[in-house]
Amino acid sequence: MRGFLAGWVAVAAFAWSVSATAAEVGGVAIPDRASVGGQELVLNGAGVRTKVFFKIYVGALYLPAKARSLPEVLAKAPRRIQMTLLRDLTPDQLVDALVDGLKANSSEAEVAAVKAQQEQMVATMKAFGDVKEKDVVTLDLVNGATHIGLNGQAKATIPGDAFNAALTRVWLGDKPAQDDLKKAMLGG
Repeated sequence: MRGFLAGWVAVAAFAWSVSATAAEVGGVAIPDRASVGGQELVLNGAGVRTKVFFKIYVGALYLPAKARSLPEVLAKAPRRIQMTLLRDLTPDQLVDALVDGLKANSSEAEVAAVKAQQEQMVATMKAFGDVKEKDVVTLDLVNGATHIGLNGQAKATIPGDAFNAALTRVWLGDKPAQDDLKKAMLGG
């Protein structure tokens, strides 16, 4: 009996350790947890952004608790959207995609209301220079501000919940960057 119990405990411990490891998405190990603003977040979902037939990045969404819709996501903070690059991008390619996504998922009034924050984001990301395959860009909402990071280093803090909500809609809005990426990030 003792041997059976010890074997069962070993199997359970192995199963737990496997579930605590990173998920693999698009050949990239995505951690199942992230620490943002001193709080541990869980991976809500992740998927691959493609354009034509090129794999661009793995997009991941981290939240304090799982969510399946945009309103649920916007109600949770802190949160992180993470992009792990699968190919090199110029600053213009990165910025243009985000700005186009902001405009596609926000009204003219909403875009006008976050214009200054959008310009700060553009300047920050252009200062990155070229982003390379395996670089990690993070967009964290903490205490009403968006914290932009590159490879674990803070690059800018942009105030405003409205800006972060507009940025979140790039992936999860009515006209997302990619429908199946939205579904994956929402845990589908």
